[in-house]
Amino acid sequence: MNQFSSIFSQLLQLFPRLEFQHLVTMTQAERHAKGFTCWGQFVAMLFCQLGRAHSLREITGGLRSCEGKLKHLGIDAPSHSTLAYANEHRPWELYQHIFLKLFDRCRVQVKIGKKKFRFKNKLIGMDSSVIDLCLEMYDWAHFRRTKGAIKLHLLLDHDGYLPSFAIITEGNVSDIKVAHQFKFDPGTIVVDDRGYNDYGLFGRWTAQGVYFVTRMKENTLYEVIGEKDVPQHRHILKDEQIELIGVGAIEKCPYPLRRIEVSIPDKDDVLVFLTNHPTLGATTIAAIYKDRWQMELFFKALKQNLKIKTFVGTSSNAVKIQIWTALTAMLILRFLQLRSKFGWSLANLVALLRMNLFTHRDLWAWLNKPFEIPPLSYEQEQLKLNLFLFRTAKYGKPDFQNA
Repeated sequence: MNQFSSIFSQLLQLFPRLEFQHLVTMTQAERHAKGFTCWGQFVAMLFCQLGRAHSLREITGGLRSCEGKLKHLGIDAPSHSTLAYANEHRPWELYQHIFLKLFDRCRVQVKIGKKKFRFKNKLIGMDSSVIDLCLEMYDWAHFRRTKGAIKLHLLLDHDGYLPSFAIITEGNVSDIKVAHQFKFDPGTIVVDDRGYNDYGLFGRWTAQGVYFVTRMKENTLYEVIGEKDVPQHRHILKDEQIELIGVGAIEKCPYPLRRIEVSIPDKDDVLVFLTNHPTLGATTIAAIYKDRWQMELFFKALKQNLKIKTFVGTSSNAVKIQIWTALTAMLILRFLQLRSKFGWSLANLVALLRMNLFTHRDLWAWLNKPFEIPPLSYEQEQLKLNLFLFRTAKYGKPDFQNA
């Protein structure tokens, strides 16, 4: 018999129970709860993501079919009505705190390896993605007259490309409004697209010592106050120091910025970048913005591999719980990828992990060598039986007393 607990159980060890219970107490998530614990709800919703369950009945049915293997997880399979009630009424903030605790743990334990950029500043990507919903079922998710949606505003840590924080809003909330809510440490470099062009935001970040790299809108009014030499044969056309002009511009952002033009030979196009970093080379600024593409890849992977486009509950609370659980599952997957010696693609890791959730193998041995057959181990009782058969064959009669 294998001595290891299931792979799912080993994944849940990333969430210490004492720490989890502290978060439950802090958010009062089990207030007036009877029987069904928050730990059981969390395990069920994480199984929804990693097991790709499409409904509450699939979640509870899948757990119930593994009833004998759930005891070491500390839960019993709930009914679908019990799980639905918990998702509707227990605060989604618990799942946000679970995600943040896991992120802190993963960031410390993961060895990123060689950094892509030479600078020591923390590089954070910022972007949003719209998730369409049926307005008749999700009447709280206002977006357009005949269409409902929610928007996931995400920060991506480019050291390991780990999701670091998120805000979930209705679909019609602007990106700039949410960007003002994010807090960054001085020295952080934030890379985003033209949807975040806002003079007030630029001025606020510059005053706080936060740097940004973005695309410049074509209708931006500015005045050139200086120029830098550009490297030859690097497709850098201009590196200018500018001041924003126009109605209210100087009041909102009274700081000089840099405007950098870069030619893209393959597309016969010119990109114009805007930044407040005074010393980074123009080629580095262009490379930083190119790395912003990882945000698009992250959203694509999130929607393709996890349960985030369809939901098992219709209330705002249930939807937010499912999204935060999806982000937690994605954090687990990226953590496993970075710790593993095997060259996993995210799609293969998700598929094989789903097939082996309740397999009893050492998690890290499986991650490093997923297609190697594990050695068999035998129980001591089986060895006793073999010795009993040996004595019977040698002496002609069984020795029941000493067997």
